[in-house]
Amino acid sequence: MTHRGSRVLHVGSLSRVEGEGALSLHVHDGKVTDARLEIYEPPRFFEAFLRGRSYTEPPDITARVCGICPVAYQMSACAAIEDACGVTVDPVIRDLRRLLYCGEWIESQALHIYLLHAPDFLGRPSAIDLARTHRAEVERGLRLKKAGNSLMELLGGRAVHPINVRLGGFHRAPTRTELRSLTEELKRALDDAWETVRWVAGFEFPDASVEADLLALTEPDTYAIEGGTPTVLRTDGTNTSFPVRDFTAHVTETHVAHSTALHSRLDGRLHLTGSLARFSISGRLLSPVALEAAVAAGLGDPREGAVCRNPYRSILVRAVETVYAVAEALRIIDGYEPPAHPYTEVPPAAGVGHGATEAPRGLLYHRYELDADGIVKSALLVPPTAQNQGAIEDDLRRLAQRAIGEHDPDDDELTALCERAIRNHDPCISCSTHFLDLTVVRTSEESTGEPTGGRDV
Repeated sequence: MTHRGSRVLHVGSLSRVEGEGALSLHVHDGKVTDARLEIYEPPRFFEAFLRGRSYTEPPDITARVCGICPVAYQMSACAAIEDACGVTVDPVIRDLRRLLYCGEWIESQALHIYLLHAPDFLGRPSAIDLARTHRAEVERGLRLKKAGNSLMELLGGRAVHPINVRLGGFHRAPTRTELRSLTEELKRALDDAWETVRWVAGFEFPDASVEADLLALTEPDTYAIEGGTPTVLRTDGTNTSFPVRDFTAHVTETHVAHSTALHSRLDGRLHLTGSLARFSISGRLLSPVALEAAVAAGLGDPREGAVCRNPYRSILVRAVETVYAVAEALRIIDGYEPPAHPYTEVPPAAGVGHGATEAPRGLLYHRYELDADGIVKSALLVPPTAQNQGAIEDDLRRLAQRAIGEHDPDDDELTALCERAIRNHDPCISCSTHFLDLTVVRTSEESTGEPTGGRDV
């Protein structure tokens, strides 16, 4: 193998991942000595400007953190504040929240599968280019996304940053007729979700494995979405759980010099949240149709212990979760009876509340401290991507090292590998589309360690 001398590679922007950041990859004598995912977006200070606001405001304010998963922020905020105030919502309201969350899962997973991830497997540079060669498939993905948006529009008032959510429930609950008007679209979506499973099952998947603990919410009798208990699957196969209120005792955040996002550790170890974690921890609790889809996708039967740690195969799990979310939406709509009142009263109370839900990209935790008048004294938001950043860096380091050890790829190939590895994890750094500056520094004993050249790709 020929070791290349010092060089610097700049990739000015990467589409198909939300956010802005950079990757610095250091290679010395064929060995990857450092891999840093450098998130350089300026801090947005949501936790700071929530202080001093009324306890009724965080669900609407935090929804603006993300235009792709606003429901996750709303539901985690509601759960935490209702916990602080000692309120439990009506079961019908919880079903409606789960239904709204299903809409977000459908639209977000369809977006990732078809527009962000699938082009990597089919050798296409973009979703637009993919539409030229796979028009029917892209149209199917857009139909799926539209079905999810329809749920969010009906329940949330609009598809982006819903306005019908409030503490204790909703400003207005839908009628049976309104919900059932979505049935035919969702039945078509279920067919499309099944076709998605069959389609992605035909992709080729490199061998890889995430060497990190997995973290997801669990509920006793259902696949967790809008609540549950944080549960850890260790790399040695053992499981542990802890109450949501103890989240920060186990998941600790620290500043790192190369990123404006905090790095998280789970009991001092790397961990990963998201689809791989949910399926590996709670896959046995998927609905029958989703379990059938998992087997059809080649993931195996989680009731027999099947897990998935291959980040390339995360697209399969997302397809199965889309089947689950559509079928779950149909189930809730079929049994729906409007509540007597669209929300449960949540009077202010002094206290600290904790809430966690499963955003499409993983576990999202909120904590709020309120005074007796319901004024927010402090707020803490721990999003999935901040938790996953360390595991993504570790994954990049190992994948790059493996490729260099096998055939020492040139800069273009190494760039493509790193970009693809990042998209496997579907990070949501922000709602922008420019993401990656890749800097590769290659050195040898004879080199100075300083870049000798560079180019923009």
